Amino acid sequence: MKKWIPAASGLLAGFTAATLFFGDFSQSVKTERQSAHAKTNAEKVYVPFGEKDEYYLFASGGHSGQMFIYGVPSMRHIRTVPVFSQDSATGYGWDDHSKKMLGDYTWGDLHHPAFSETNGDYDGKYMFATDVGNSRAAVMNLETFTVRDIINVPNTSGPHCAAFVTENTEYMFLPTRFAVPIGSEYAELDDYSEKYRGVMSAVTFDEKKEKLNISYQVALPPWSFDLSDAGKKISKDWAVMTTYNTEEATTNLEINASQADRDYIVLFNWRELEKMVKEGKYDTVTGQKMIFPEKHKGGIYLVPVAKSPHGVDVTPDGKYFIASGKLAPAMTVFSFEKAFKAIENKDFKGERNGLPVLNYDSVMEREVNPENALGPLHTQFDDKGMAYTTMFISSEIVKWDPNTGETLDRVPVQYSPGHSVAAEGDTVAPDGKYIIALNKIAKDSYLSVGPSHPESMQLIDLSGKKMEVIQSAPVNPEPHYAQMIKADKIKTISVYPKDEKNKDAVYKQEDTKIVRKGNEVHVYGIAMRSKFIFDAKAKRPDQIEVSEGDKVVIHLTNIDFDQDITHGFAINSYDMNIEVQPGQTSTISFTADKAGTFPLYCTNFCSALHQEMTGYFLVKPKQ
Repeated sequence: MKKWIPAASGLLAGFTAATLFFGDFSQSVKTERQSAHAKTNAEKVYVPFGEKDEYYLFASGGHSGQMFIYGVPSMRHIRTVPVFSQDSATGYGWDDHSKKMLGDYTWGDLHHPAFSETNGDYDGKYMFATDVGNSRAAVMNLETFTVRDIINVPNTSGPHCAAFVTENTEYMFLPTRFAVPIGSEYAELDDYSEKYRGVMSAVTFDEKKEKLNISYQVALPPWSFDLSDAGKKISKDWAVMTTYNTEEATTNLEINASQADRDYIVLFNWRELEKMVKEGKYDTVTGQKMIFPEKHKGGIYLVPVAKSPHGVDVTPDGKYFIASGKLAPAMTVFSFEKAFKAIENKDFKGERNGLPVLNYDSVMEREVNPENALGPLHTQFDDKGMAYTTMFISSEIVKWDPNTGETLDRVPVQYSPGHSVAAEGDTVAPDGKYIIALNKIAKDSYLSVGPSHPESMQLIDLSGKKMEVIQSAPVNPEPHYAQMIKADKIKTISVYPKDEKNKDAVYKQEDTKIVRKGNEVHVYGIAMRSKFIFDAKAKRPDQIEVSEGDKVVIHLTNIDFDQDITHGFAINSYDMNIEVQPGQTSTISFTADKAGTFPLYCTNFCSALHQEMTGYFLVKPKQ
């Protein structure tokens, strides 16, 4: 034993040393593998200087009222476009055009952006969005990435279910999240089921005039409408949207709106509704053409679905629509063809609020229950027709086959994904390269900025055998939906072309002038590197002089026809700023309500002599 102990000790020491060595070696190999893996992922998202991203990502900015633009695959934030909220960086909400569009509102809750479409594919011309906070809809021109029109949507309260456009942008349908009495008139909540309605608006877009218009409305039952999608190909004349609170509860909705075993998908034929309006089958209410389904029969049907559904999504071939009940761990595939047959055969199982309820078993294709996947919300598609569904509770995206219901893959994300967006994933021709998880919670993903954290968007590569998270980007506030479009589909302009018909535009220094009309002063000026000229004939051409109380209207044209040479215009202490892009004419109107001397200056860096691009706004005091 005395001889064995040293030997054993030596063996133990050697074993320990070897363990330590191989342990370190094993850890080193593991670290190298992780490093190599990270390098591979970095290479996948790396876009060298001088090259461009393959896709634009348009992410809704929620209660910021703005749209966030990213490049994919780099996930670099390129631009923030103000839509429903003022933006001092660009002067949005101060110049006359944007100020008129925003009206009396200074904020918005931007949800569910949607591209204009041609033949069910993104055409890269326009982007639509809705404001849940103030019941508005907007359209953005993608040549300039600027908002061209905003409309208020009457008889609704919170168009959360929108926007979605039909196959050739014939309509954008705006259902509402909150039921209210028509005209938002006062009504007791005890009369909710009788006097409240969930009105859906059919909105058209005049591309030449860049104007939105409400064509007609439908007075649906007083339910909440959550998400929606338009049909494609064989289902192109149809659309679907989910409902919750079909219980018609008015308080404590967390419990009372989840009592029923099922809610509904609203399935409607917009071509038939359009025909009804042309034939005069509607009432006129609050100045709007209004279809009341219990009175004007046809075109709208209900499909039972697992309770509290969130997303409903149409497959690229237009044959199926997929719905997910938030409180049921299942996705249900429904067949359009079966629905059409059931409608033809009047295979109904009663009705709700005057709307026929289709027999669930007659319309349902299959129920899909991925193991341990909880909280299915929203589905996107790839180029092979495979489905990708976000799981809010189990924090993952599940890939599955709509034709068989087979689970093919799953990948964890951080954390609680609401929506997702695939590369052109809701068109007739998805690309199948990427999907992005739009996560509601980030927690430990980024540097701490206090109790509140930025949310995360995680880019997932779909090109390999397994889905793989390859990049993460912060976004604040959370994206409520997004759409991803091929970059080459969007054709932006470099400068605004001259508009000789614009009576407010001035393109030559000698044409600048200041004109007084009673107590109104109209300024027709130019901005150019590196000076303002408001009246070329004046002793001091870069000076504006008015009297206290005057209404001042400044028309400013940027005559630097050179891309990215943008000028700003601000008057010190007058709480205003506008932006004038190359070739653009912007107008700002205000009252000179403060007497004194106020420097004016260019707020957007434009040249080496940017600091010298100043002048004075002189306001004579009242006598």
